Amino acid sequence: MEFYKFNKEVGKQINQYRSNFVMTRILQSSQSVQIGCMYLGEGGVVGYHQATLPQLFLVISGEGIVREGDSEWIHVKAGDAVFWMNGEWHETKTETGLTALVIEGEDLDPSRYMKLLENQG
Repeated sequence: MEFYKFNKEVGKQINQYRSNFVMTRILQSSQSVQIGCMYLGEGGVVGYHQATLPQLFLVISGEGIVREGDSEWIHVKAGDAVFWMNGEWHETKTETGLTALVIEGEDLDPSRYMKLLENQG
């Protein structure tokens, strides 16, 4: 399990074409990918399961906790990204609610665009 940030603070200011916004790159893929949005309400759970493909979990709003295998639970919030490799067992829970984009694909490598966090949680 790896942790990244994709919030505004790690993005790049874009000014081309008279633009004024911050862009945080997330991934580029030459193979097919699946993208979905998960909405977990109060007390929501994504049950303990094994990733069938590399999976990038980007928290858009809310907060919760995640874990890999039997490791300790780690707090995540909006702007955090969690990457599980193919075959990793993992689980997500929230007391208050959480919305996340989930990107799955064979050749995902978030480290090409996002900075890997040294100290998770």
